[in-house]
Amino acid sequence: MTRALISVSDKKGVIAFAEGLIENGIEIISTGGTKKVLDEAGIPTISIEEVTDFPEMMDGRVKTLHPKIHGGLLGRRDLASHMEAMAASQITPIDFVCVNLYPFKETIMKSGVTEEEAIENIDIGGPSMLRSAAKNHQFVTAVVDPADYPVVLSELKELGGTSLATRKKLAAKVFRHTAAYDALIAQYLTGQVAEREPEKLTLTFDRKQDLRYGENSHQKAAFYETALPESYSIAQAQQLHGKELSFNNIRDADAALRIMREYQEPTVVALKHMNPCGIGSASTIFAAWNAAYEADPVSIFGGIIVLNREVDLPTAEAMHKLFLEIIIAPSFTPESLEVLKTKKNIRLLTVDFTVKDSTYTEETVSVLGGLLVQDEDVAMEEKQDWQVVTDRKPTEKELAAMAFAWRAVKHVKSNAIVLANEHQTVGIGAGQMNRVGSVKIAIEQAGAKTKDAVLASDAYFPMDDSVEYAAKHGIKAIIQPGGSIKDKASIDMANKYGVAMVFTGVRHFRH
Repeated sequence: MTRALISVSDKKGVIAFAEGLIENGIEIISTGGTKKVLDEAGIPTISIEEVTDFPEMMDGRVKTLHPKIHGGLLGRRDLASHMEAMAASQITPIDFVCVNLYPFKETIMKSGVTEEEAIENIDIGGPSMLRSAAKNHQFVTAVVDPADYPVVLSELKELGGTSLATRKKLAAKVFRHTAAYDALIAQYLTGQVAEREPEKLTLTFDRKQDLRYGENSHQKAAFYETALPESYSIAQAQQLHGKELSFNNIRDADAALRIMREYQEPTVVALKHMNPCGIGSASTIFAAWNAAYEADPVSIFGGIIVLNREVDLPTAEAMHKLFLEIIIAPSFTPESLEVLKTKKNIRLLTVDFTVKDSTYTEETVSVLGGLLVQDEDVAMEEKQDWQVVTDRKPTEKELAAMAFAWRAVKHVKSNAIVLANEHQTVGIGAGQMNRVGSVKIAIEQAGAKTKDAVLASDAYFPMDDSVEYAAKHGIKAIIQPGGSIKDKASIDMANKYGVAMVFTGVRHFRH
């Protein structure tokens, strides 16, 4: 008689699957809660104790770790020595294993979970059976995902058993599943001991969706989300309308959400190609939209918009006049949705903004042959720690504008220059190979607004040419980290033109 062992935490579809096995002449071994469910459904089962002739012990920690289980899974049917050993020890082959694991992930996601609870939800027997079955996939079918039940039953009906190709696919899925399970346990325990740079980095992600293509149409791509969901993220956004998000949409939306964490007052961030093209803050979200739009009414075309307040009708009507790729907000009024949905393709998404200040984490960047890991740049320098290094001190209005610009410049690709007043960016120079080039771009974009703006630089000025160019074009106040061996030259140039300069002591490169 062919045997299957079924022991599942997720019991979705298990009764129908077990009935299908019985119909194909397969007897079922089962344990604990799974056996109870199957017995109540009238499906005949054999208990683990009947197979092992050994009682379950240690509160269920030891029940399937037994030679009569693992011998039945690991024995090679094509080797006489294996079959003789099984016969001598009265071990019956087990040809099907249907197991999914203790809910460790769900346990550690619960509020107030204790370490003891987490430890007790680390499955040992389940992964052991799955790994044994998957290793011996030449003969054994290992099923870890209820989505695969129909495939197994279909092949049983049509072929009298599963094909080797199917068993190989299922075995690969088993090892992906157990590897992800162990990775999550490793992450949890590593966090419990506050290990910051472990000798092995084990990360696991779940596929959220396949993408039509990557950065370009000839590149394949997929979107994976963290195993422990982060509410304030594009991965957990709820899409209310529009086309499916693309690879570039997701990256841009992520960059815009990161910027928005800097602002508490009603704010709108407009972004293109990973750089903000306009940021505006005001007393209402409609006024903030106007400020962000006026910051750069050219670049905002086809942009990504993030608002940190509910989208109301006036704001929706204003945005509706433009071609925009994505609008992200905490919510939309019914009237605003009605207006925005008249455009078929625009993506409208909601994100939980209530947790935006609790999602700082490590970030990773892939490089050829490796992975870089760093803390996010979440340094928040306070005005009282800034150092005025010039003869002229900034006015209160200039200090407010500096604070606004300094929060923005850390999210612009380096070399980064931001011109801003106290509520709005007016010029942004990004990603240039020399700093004066970024200064020129930002000032050209700002035009006449330069005279009321301050300048923020993500890193120090290696030459005084940037300071002189800015001063000649109306800039009266500059904020920068300082730290160059040529700081004095920049300070002297600022003094020459009566420019106030502040050093923060913190650099904000973003490559």
